Amino acid sequence: MKYNVYLRENVIKHQFASTDRSRVELAARLLRLAGVGAEVKKVGGRDVWYVEATTDMLATGHKELRDAVRRVVEEAPEKGWVDEKKARRWLEKLKKGRLLKERWPKYEVRLVEGALEVSFSSTNSDEIEHEARRFRDMDLVEGRHFTVRMFEGGRKGYVSILREGLAYAAWLSIHGFDEQQKPVAEFVSYILERAEKEGKEVYEKAKEIVEKGRAKGSLRLADVRGLMWKWKTGGT
Repeated sequence: MKYNVYLRENVIKHQFASTDRSRVELAARLLRLAGVGAEVKKVGGRDVWYVEATTDMLATGHKELRDAVRRVVEEAPEKGWVDEKKARRWLEKLKKGRLLKERWPKYEVRLVEGALEVSFSSTNSDEIEHEARRFRDMDLVEGRHFTVRMFEGGRKGYVSILREGLAYAAWLSIHGFDEQQKPVAEFVSYILERAEKEGKEVYEKAKEIVEKGRAKGSLRLADVRGLMWKWKTGGT
């Protein structure tokens, strides 16, 4: 199956289009197998369907896909398609995306009616379950600290971190047991980085929740176990 790669002004587009929807569905499945969450869309009122992945999506894909895109970008300045500065920026983004994928997938951090929303969505149920399992391993409780929804038929599912979950993760990053602290601290730091990229208001809200979570205080081991139980069960 042949995809087209377009080097637009500010973005790389990896695209497949056809009047045969089944072929486009197959192209989307192949992209998902390569680690890229992509959906089939229709071109206006025409009987043409397409699937595409842009720079950030491609950066989180598997090595074979990233390498193929990287080769196109590396050749682009020589062929006069883009200037070297833009090509270097895209190559750096592909590299950063790879490093991000090795730690955490791309979480969306935003404000919805003033409330912080932190979530990861994917059409791949295995990816959703993987994230949920990581939170369980951190001692977060489903329903109390995070929620999970998975759908069939290619629809996106998601795992969402609740306000209480982010606050508890922040507390664990400081006061948790040794084996807990590193992965939880990495997650909290990552969410703050994502929030900062979304703007001052989003960052301030995330920072407020994290600081309140950390401020629960340092306690004796027996008290820590008791407080952890209250965090998990919602006790007061």
